[in-house]
Amino acid sequence: MQNSTDLAVILRDMANDDKRAFDCLYHLYYSKLYFYSKMFLKTTEGIEDILQEVFVKVWMNRRNIKNIGTYNAFLYTVTKNTLLNDMRSRLKSEQFMENHFSNSVSTEFVTQHEIEYRDFNEKVNEFIFQLPEKRRRIYLMSREEGKTNPEIAAELSISVKTVEDHMTHALKFLKKRIPSLGLELWIFFQIIFR
Repeated sequence: MQNSTDLAVILRDMANDDKRAFDCLYHLYYSKLYFYSKMFLKTTEGIEDILQEVFVKVWMNRRNIKNIGTYNAFLYTVTKNTLLNDMRSRLKSEQFMENHFSNSVSTEFVTQHEIEYRDFNEKVNEFIFQLPEKRRRIYLMSREEGKTNPEIAAELSISVKTVEDHMTHALKFLKKRIPSLGLELWIFFQIIFR
């Protein structure tokens, strides 16, 4: 295992466009992120593609990584956001719905579940639309586009702290309103958007 000095050197070299340093970082973290992703998704399907996307984002943001603490937070935030985006895509997928519901429950239940899910999404979108414009934009960039806080900050020319503040307020706003849609859907929201 690499010690913190080695990791600091790797991060410094990678920030200077050293692809060998990136390869070292990839090999150092791939297994950890693979198992983290497997625990998160409860399946191995698609993990390699997800991690490829994560490491592309790491390379693209290599100059924004200032120290080990920042890197670890950045890496796991990017991974979590990428996994959440993948889960959202899977939940919207007809194939996912068929594989996970139609074999074990009646057609009436599946149809009812799809209707409830669509209604839930519409209500959540209504709540999102109630956010102030800038906060809504930041929220959607994070949750829909899967961008990290540093990426959003750079794109909007604001500080990362401002992005974090907007996200905190957006999530508080939504979490206060989601319970009104029903307990089951509120629990679903907690799992997907925590």
